[in-house]
Amino acid sequence: MFDMGNMSKMLEGMQENAQKLQADLESKTFSVKTGGGMVALSVNGKGEVIDLNVDDSLLADKASLEILLIGAINDANKMVLQNQQSSAMNMLGGMGNMNPFETK
Repeated sequence: MFDMGNMSKMLEGMQENAQKLQADLESKTFSVKTGGGMVALSVNGKGEVIDLNVDDSLLADKASLEILLIGAINDANKMVLQNQQSSAMNMLGGMGNMNPFETK
């Protein structure tokens, strides 16, 4: 039988977990280096660039700089996406104990 009380508790738990997940993601920093460390990029858990360092020697070689920046951005975005997916799966896994159809 469907229990509205359990469903309400489950929804509240989902909302709390989503808020915790968002805060956790915002607090994380992911850093990547390309070109042997000539380009270093840091992004937060939302995928926003928070730091970028480029070796001065690349400033005269626009094509190489562009390639290294693209690589660094793509690598950082993959890290963020993998972290978001992992965090979401962990959050959903913890909710497996809640059943809105269970009565007590």
